[in-house]
Amino acid sequence: MEKKPAKHILVPNHTKLSDSEAKQLLEKNNLRREHLPRIFISDPAIKDLDPESGDIIKIERRSPTAGVAHFYRVVSRA
Repeated sequence: MEKKPAKHILVPNHTKLSDSEAKQLLEKNNLRREHLPRIFISDPAIKDLDPESGDIIKIERRSPTAGVAHFYRVVSRA
């Protein structure tokens, strides 16, 4: 049975932020969506999240020194 890339042990957890969560993140950090790094809409790790261009994805990576680190990406078509 083939595993989905998003469920692979080496793929960090990806979550799509709600509109209110995205707004809160941007306001708290004084950012605009254009300031965030991009993740392509075709990325296999977010395929199951039903992403749309402009959505913000939270990536949770585990680290032995930092514990859990959060990274944010904006979904882009190109």
